[in-house]
Amino acid sequence: MICYKPFWKTLKESNESTYSLISYHKISSSTIQKLRHDMPMSTTTINDLCRIFNCPVENIVSYIESDEDQLL
Repeated sequence: MICYKPFWKTLKESNESTYSLISYHKISSSTIQKLRHDMPMSTTTINDLCRIFNCPVENIVSYIESDEDQLL
């Protein structure tokens, strides 16, 4: 399962807020909603977040093994 918990830590440690992401960086409110609920999003959006925070992808997303993952 993809988890965005690292994003929230990165956001908290930054000078940004969800308001600034939406208002100044043009991140959509639906993207913020996806982050809140660990929903899928494009790698382009993850790339944008890495650029905003000037951080590696590990500061935005992590993978956690889950029984809910689809079978391969």
